[in-house]
Amino acid sequence: MHVSSPVTPFRRPSPRGCSRRSLLTGLIAWTGGSAVRAARTELEALVLDPLPQPEARELAPGVYWVPGLPGEVDGRNVGRTGNTGFIVGPQGVLALDAGVSRRHGEALLACIARVTDRPVRRLLITHARQEFLFGAAAFRARGIPVSMQRATAGLMASRCEGCLDTLRVLLGEDHMAGTQMFRPDQLLDGSGPLQDEIGRPVRLLSWGHASGPGDSAVLDETSHIVFTGGLCDHLRVPDLQDARLQGWRDALAALRELRPRRVVPGHGPAGDAAVIDAVDDYLRALEQRLSQLLDAGAPLSEVAERAELPAYAGWDQYDVIHRRNAALLFLRLEHAQLLR
Repeated sequence: MHVSSPVTPFRRPSPRGCSRRSLLTGLIAWTGGSAVRAARTELEALVLDPLPQPEARELAPGVYWVPGLPGEVDGRNVGRTGNTGFIVGPQGVLALDAGVSRRHGEALLACIARVTDRPVRRLLITHARQEFLFGAAAFRARGIPVSMQRATAGLMASRCEGCLDTLRVLLGEDHMAGTQMFRPDQLLDGSGPLQDEIGRPVRLLSWGHASGPGDSAVLDETSHIVFTGGLCDHLRVPDLQDARLQGWRDALAALRELRPRRVVPGHGPAGDAAVIDAVDDYLRALEQRLSQLLDAGAPLSEVAERAELPAYAGWDQYDVIHRRNAALLFLRLEHAQLLR
């Protein structure tokens, strides 16, 4: 695994807007009185933190999964939909993925601190999805270096300014306060053992462009638990937006060969190796159905309705992501057919 030289972050101004914090401040000014001022912290928690704080679940000694919430990123779940995790070694902690905002990142750091007083040595971001990225601001504020694959960082740089603007609208300025674009401190290429900063053998796994460019998994070699990042979701429809289908299947086959004891997906509950099989089965079923529609001469306008896969209808985001997947893959198959 090749490691490049560190790079420095950049900052951008936050757009203006009427925030819930300003409304709260106005309420306190209007009502006045020491009782209201004394309750400010409680009110802020009610207005700004409607969700429970992240809680770690120990999967094996020193290996923790922090579950995300179901659903699409929106104001109800405050964007906290992605799973994160961390691995504790004798010399410190490796954090895996960062959450959707600086406030989310701070909550994840507090979650780690409730488990161990060992220092967080590094944050590793496995893939370029908004709900896994922007909490890096909280880690960087504490001097914790951030690592990611070079290809992942390139995808983030190419589009995530727009993601950040959208999140400010969806989640509000208060929830996104202090959140900014960044550049990783360390760029990685390929697979290999991670630097032995935590005193525990951990391996980074990447098979190139799969579910997305540079999407990576992390294997704790002591427990044989794998964090799959964007390579697997569980009981949630995987997103083909950035995928190369054959590369993704190759990566899933390689994950299966590891025979992991537990699998922590990017979204959805942790499970056993059957999580990997379920993603592969969905991808194959989708391609088969769309190939049938293409051969039948179906127009793109009908694809979303005719590409239904009832076996997966109960998965999270089926109505949204599956329909989009169907349209994307149909166009790619059609393009490949034209080239042939």
